[in-house]
Amino acid sequence: MAIERVREYFKSFGIEDRIKEFEVSSATVQLASEALGCEPKRIAKSLSFMVNGGAILVVAGGDSRIDNSKFKTQFGTKAKMLTPDEAIELVGHAVGGVCPFALNEGVSVYLDKSLARFETVFPACGSSNSAIELTIAELEKYSGYVSWVDVCKDWE
Repeated sequence: MAIERVREYFKSFGIEDRIKEFEVSSATVQLASEALGCEPKRIAKSLSFMVNGGAILVVAGGDSRIDNSKFKTQFGTKAKMLTPDEAIELVGHAVGGVCPFALNEGVSVYLDKSLARFETVFPACGSSNSAIELTIAELEKYSGYVSWVDVCKDWE
C-alpha cells in the first residue's frame, strides 16, 4: 500500500509519526480540508501529468487550477493529466492519495508558486485518508522537487 511506502520514507527522516490518518476520506481538496479543519487553499494537491513520455507532479494550492497556456510555456507541451491507472503505474500512488513522496523512479516534482504564500501546507501521504502538515522548507526537502513553477491560476 502506498501509505506504507510513504511511512517508510518519512521514517528515514524521523517524522513518520506526523502522518495523520482519518476515519473519513481526504481524497479531494474539500474532503481533506474538512478532515483537517483547515482552509481548502492550504491543501497541497499533487496533480500528475504526462510530459515528454514521463510522469511529473505539480504540487499546488488547493484553490488553484492549471493554466493551460502557462503549463505549455513551462513544459513545452499541453497539460495532459494521467488517468487513474497511469497514476498508479507511473507515479506509484492512486488518485486521491497522490503525493510528492516515495515516488516511482523518474517522476519529477514541481512546486507551484500558489503554495509559497503559506507557512504550512497539507499534502496527502499516499492514501485517500491521510495527510501531513509541512512547512514550505520541509515540502521542498522531502519532495525532492526540481524547481518552483508558475503554472496555476485562480488563486490570487
